Amino acid sequence: MASIPAKAAERIRDGLKRFQPILAAAKARDVNESDTVVLVTDLLQDVFGYDKYTEITSEHMIRSTFCDLAVSIEGTLAFLIEVKAIGLELKDQHVKQAVDYAANQGVDWVGLTNGVVWRIYKVGFGKPITHDVVVEFDLASLSHRNADSVDLLGLLAKEGWKKARITEYHSHKEALNRFTLGALLVSESVIDVIRRELRRVTPGLKVEADQIEAALRSEVVKREVLEGDKAVSAQRQVSRAANRMLRKRHLEAGGDATDEQPEGVSPAGRVA
Repeated sequence: MASIPAKAAERIRDGLKRFQPILAAAKARDVNESDTVVLVTDLLQDVFGYDKYTEITSEHMIRSTFCDLAVSIEGTLAFLIEVKAIGLELKDQHVKQAVDYAANQGVDWVGLTNGVVWRIYKVGFGKPITHDVVVEFDLASLSHRNADSVDLLGLLAKEGWKKARITEYHSHKEALNRFTLGALLVSESVIDVIRRELRRVTPGLKVEADQIEAALRSEVVKREVLEGDKAVSAQRQVSRAANRMLRKRHLEAGGDATDEQPEGVSPAGRVA
């Protein structure tokens, strides 16, 4: 995870240390949602670095009750935040209204918080609209002395947001998710490696690539990892990467960019 500037890191450490007892006291008093919004606004300014007078707006300035707070950077809406009372347990359904509004406005990110627990969602603009948790943290359990905790909060900080750190974090997380790994396991290049290794482990073994793929799909990789919208999206990503590699090899072999391109690969990653 990329580090944020030293000045921002110092602000986050000092703010976290100062606000943890404030949050604990507010939770003990079970303050209502309106008071929690005030507390979250202070956190956005004093910990995350946004100006509450010019960069944070309330629900009355963004079309009635679609969400509680909106954060803008240099005049562009960056993310929306749905705030719940500090004593309320967060549920995924709490953020649906803000997600719908974000999708209508073309905003990629939505936050859900009760002041202590924070979840940051990436909005998907397909049909149906999706929202996946990318970052989640509990301010009460983080340590201001821990560099990883500071870097984690830096993803939401103004300095990190302007550098698209959360987008980088999301891309890294997506690359390591079960759907991408599943798609890679049944891709042509990985199956070819497995085939070679099987021949090395068992000399004289005759096994075809389609047999290995069938075994992976039925015996090794869980069905839900290879089926569904997220699985199909991951398989397409792997296929696109394989196609790019084929085109690169085609050009390196002396082909022209306008020539007929090499055959592509199927969603499973095998040559079509």
